[in-house]
Order: sequence, then structure tokens, then C-alpha cells
Amino acid sequence: MTSRQKLPLSVNRARALRLRAIASSYLLIALLNACGGGAGSSAPPQNTYTGSTPPTSDSTGDTSSGPGFSTVDAAFQAFIDNSDVFDGISYVVVNSAGVMHQQVFGDHSEDLIVMLASTSKVPAVMAMLALQEDTDAAFSIDEPVSTYLPYDGVYANRTVKQMVSNTSGIPGLRLLDQYGDPLGAIAGGEGGVNHLCQMSSQLHWDFETCGQILVQNELPETRLAGTTFDYGGSQWQIAGVTASIVANSTWNQLFDKYIGEPCGLEVFTFGNPWEELSFFGSTSFDGVSVESMPGQHNPQIEGGAISNLADYAKLLQIHVNGGYCGDTRVLSEDSLAAMRENIGGDVDPNPIPYGMGWWIQLGMPGVYTDPGAFGAVSFIDVNRGIGGYMAIDDYSRVDAGAPPDFFVDEAIELIQAAVDAAN
Repeated sequence: MTSRQKLPLSVNRARALRLRAIASSYLLIALLNACGGGAGSSAPPQNTYTGSTPPTSDSTGDTSSGPGFSTVDAAFQAFIDNSDVFDGISYVVVNSAGVMHQQVFGDHSEDLIVMLASTSKVPAVMAMLALQEDTDAAFSIDEPVSTYLPYDGVYANRTVKQMVSNTSGIPGLRLLDQYGDPLGAIAGGEGGVNHLCQMSSQLHWDFETCGQILVQNELPETRLAGTTFDYGGSQWQIAGVTASIVANSTWNQLFDKYIGEPCGLEVFTFGNPWEELSFFGSTSFDGVSVESMPGQHNPQIEGGAISNLADYAKLLQIHVNGGYCGDTRVLSEDSLAAMRENIGGDVDPNPIPYGMGWWIQLGMPGVYTDPGAFGAVSFIDVNRGIGGYMAIDDYSRVDAGAPPDFFVDEAIELIQAAVDAAN
């Protein structure tokens, strides 16, 4: 269910001010939806699951053998039946051998492409770590970004690892209302600090130019790196820009080289929908065509990706298949383990169980999640060797917390029970 509207040729001051208010609401929702678990610093458990080969699936996504997912399917159907907001929902479960089960409900189809919001974070980190493993790239997430950027700046002494673990000390989404003047970000003016350029799909905003603005303009309440957990925002964009400069490519070219092409991804792409959504409550993205996704020249790293079920399933399979896509290794097991390390749990005060892209579910040992503001969620369970992804395509943000709550609090346990019963 995606609304569309032709965009006007100009943006006035009133609409610009509306961006600040509505975008603040979006990012607050993103923060609240993503927050989960408590403190702790134990290392993630090792994968000890030795289940059977997964079943094959027919064209409807129903499994023909193996674990029975009828109880899980019934829970998803009940969620849609009881919702006045969501017309469709879909999910997929994978293990090391491939897709175990997938099913669509309501107006969803298997080919539907949806916007992921923060469920973009795990794939983004995967691309950065794959770049680090390329010996020809000479890139390390542990080095200050000043090592790679052709300019200096107040945030150039922070590392990519600190940025994608939300521990860089750069203020996150909670301070969006201090990111600058929306009119400046949209019209290319100098009003304010304009960290909001990272949310713009306007053609005059170049990805690397915006990144330089973020690095060189200090935000209020900036902290020393490693002393606080502050979710999202400019730190993620700086990390992506740095990686792109090292790779001498656009962000989407980088992602395709290291992840998309080796894994045979068909639609997974990063764009930037936030300006459209904030101004008009609608998007030109149609859920069918990758080309309809706005802002691909200035992709938002932490929340701008789109995917279908098949592509996200392949991404998750990397995590439960030792870093492989089929017979091709795209990430080492050390990199996958590093993503699950409880970096956020080491800050003091206010430790938060977060790795790099993954929220650590301390109440569910071995489970890691990556939820988004629209309701999408991905997860892995390293004890059982499974992963899953749920897709939502309502971008109104009305009751946006309901799908992640359902998935994390109910569906994951049902999926685990189905897998356990079969083994």
C-alpha cells in the first residue's frame, strides 16, 4: 500500500519548516522502534545448530516438507486481520542451505519491493566490512576517517567502527531538530549546519559533498567517542561516504561489487525517500521499479535501502552460512562475529546492547535484530542457524511500532518452535 504524488517544482518556507517537525517525528519513531533489550556485554553464543536440509518451496512460498510453519502463518494472518492500518505483510525464513519457508498475506506478493528504513543498517555494515577484507582497498574500520578523507573536520578523528556502533559521540537522531535549517538543506543554502542534507533527494545534493558538510560542522552535544550510545544520524552517513571514497565509487557501486553481485541480488538498492515523505506524506517509489526509488545519487546509508523477499533472504543467509553466498565467500566469520559484538554495552553510563547494525536481544540468547521505522524487521538466531525477515509497505508511520513488536515478541518464538519441533 504505497501512496504516490507528483512532486511540485518548488518548495516554500512553510513546507521546509514542516520537514523539521515531521522528520523529527519519523526519526523519533525510528529510535523508539529500534530500541530493545537492556545492558550486558557477554559475547554472542556460537552457532551449534545442526538441523536438516531445508525444504523446497513452491511458487506460493508454502513449504512442502520439513518444519511446519502453519502456526507462524496463522499468527501473521491474525495480525493482518486485526489491523486497521496494514493491508499486507510477508516474511521469509532461511538457514544455511537456503529458504526454509516464505509466505505472503493480504495485498503483498513475493516480488513486492519495500522500503526498509533502519533495516538497511545490517546490509550497510556488511558492505563496509567486505571493503575492509579487500586487501587492495587498504581500509580499516578501526582507523580514524581522516586516514581516508581528502579533507579534515571536527569528526574526522572518529572511526567507522564507532560510527556504525552508534558510539562515535556524534549526536544521533534524538537531536534531529538541531541538524540545521530544512530550507538550507533543500534549497542548497547556507542556513544552519545542514546535516539534513543526508535526507535530501534533491539533485543539487551530492553524496560526497553532503558527507564533507557532516564531517566539518559540529553539532550541539557532541561527545568524546566511546563515551555514549547515540542511535543513528550523521555518523552512519559519514561512515558510508568514507567507504565510498576509499572504493573510488558511488555507495551503490560499492555495495553491488562486494555484496549485490556475488549474491545475485536483483533489486536491493539504496536511495533517499525521507524528503518526499516528510513534505508530502507520500513517495514516488512504486514498489515495483527500482528506478522509481528517489535519491539514489545521495543514498541514505542507515535508512534508505529497498529490497524484496528474495534479496533480503540471501543477505541473511550469509550470516548463517559462514559468510558465503552459495559457493562465494563475501565475508569472513570474524567479520560476522564482529557485527554481533556488544560494543554499545561497553559505554558508561547508559550501556545499550548493540553491535554493528544488530540490536542484541539479551532476553533471547543468540538472537539479533535490525528493525526499521516502517515496521520491517530482520533477525538471526545463531544458536539455531536461522534468520528471518518481515516486510511491510505502509509508509504512513501510523502504528509503525506494531509490526516489530509482533515480530520480536511473538513471531520469532513461533519460528524457533517450528524449527525446534522439526529437529
